[in-house]
Amino acid sequence: MQMTDELKMLYQVARMYYEDNLTQGQIASELEINRVTVSRMLKKIREKGIVQIHINYDVYQNSGLALKLKEAYQLQDVVIVPDWPGQSEENQLKELGQAGAKYLAERVKPEDIVGFSWGTALAATVEALDSSTSLENVMCVPLIGGPDGEMESRYHANSIVYDAARKWKGFSKLIDVPAIVESADIRKSLTASAHFKEIEDLWERLSIAVVGIGSPLISDGTNWRAFYGPAFEGKGTKPEVAGDICSNFYTFSGEVLHTELSKRTISVSMQHLQQAECTIGVAHSLRKKEAIRVALEAGFLDVLVTTEQTAKELMKVQETERRDSK
Repeated sequence: MQMTDELKMLYQVARMYYEDNLTQGQIASELEINRVTVSRMLKKIREKGIVQIHINYDVYQNSGLALKLKEAYQLQDVVIVPDWPGQSEENQLKELGQAGAKYLAERVKPEDIVGFSWGTALAATVEALDSSTSLENVMCVPLIGGPDGEMESRYHANSIVYDAARKWKGFSKLIDVPAIVESADIRKSLTASAHFKEIEDLWERLSIAVVGIGSPLISDGTNWRAFYGPAFEGKGTKPEVAGDICSNFYTFSGEVLHTELSKRTISVSMQHLQQAECTIGVAHSLRKKEAIRVALEAGFLDVLVTTEQTAKELMKVQETERRDSK
């Protein structure tokens, strides 16, 4: 079968299944092919982008929870992904990414400078971006260096940035050094290069920053260990650390910590993030609840994209604090 014939067949199956609402069995019978073949063709139809499935969460936002969270933490916007019974963590992350991608599609404009950090939530967001969108002269830049350990490449800031720029038909600048280097002197030498000065200039002019949120409670996780590698071996994190954004660690009172590790870290500063027009946090999970709460209360984020369960827990904290203050 020639490629053009295969594509015609894929489009025919797509129309029959998605527009005519025929079952896979009915399609197989009408086209005189095996039902398993129809199933494989439907998978290929989605992979090729012939049909793109996006969940519209706008209606769900009217539940009031997003509005309550937005008001409680004085945010520009809150996007909440609903929880479904029996939902797998993989599907939840995928839906979180779709919601983040949809919000970015509405927010990012041509000529914007958009920065991205690293992690699973950021990767899911960029993977869900619509590749048919074209944003003239948009510039994508990583907000942190690369991992020190062996982490899956799709979660690297550089990979995320490159993918976003490719889908938006924009440009990208990459950082080809680790986030944490061996000494302050090495950091000073690396950040003195002309290329890095271009990165810093983009950080100073950020339109939108898209970040994940880290927590000491996940320091035993695979991705955390893969990112930081030997940097935390035998050291752990200080008990007063509530969380981090782009390896800017902060306390439970919202104070940014300046430590020996900070002097070896190559990442955007919290000051640069707060100068951006908008900082969007894409994060969820009960283990990150405190890290997200402190980031919100400290004003580190302007927008939060999260799950229903995490949003409810954040509201519980607000309601408890309000009740205790009376």
